[in-house]
Amino acid sequence: MQNRNSNFKDDFNKRLIEFAVNIIQFCSKLRKNRDFWVIADQLLDSGTSMGSNVHEAKSSSSKRDYIKFFEIALKSANETIFWLIVVATSLAELKTEALEHKREAEEIARILASGILTMKGRR
Repeated sequence: MQNRNSNFKDDFNKRLIEFAVNIIQFCSKLRKNRDFWVIADQLLDSGTSMGSNVHEAKSSSSKRDYIKFFEIALKSANETIFWLIVVATSLAELKTEALEHKREAEEIARILASGILTMKGRR
């Protein structure tokens, strides 16, 4: 059981890193349109902070602190989803890619929310 949990954590961390890299690349495309520079900045912040908060949780001093990092990551996931909807609605040339990233962000958000409920003992 412990090994399966460890594998899931490793896979999830890799997934968060891959998502962050993909968002960085997507924001580079988004910056080609001057009107979307501010959105690219917001998306870059929220899309990369999910993984950094989960990673930072490892050095938490308490369970409550650990959960707080996951809650911040979940908020970042929800913000990322919002910005990706804005892009998909506004830029036809990036709509498909924005929606692909949105689906991944939604899956990450579900995993984070499930983890938070489990850690709080509400599952």
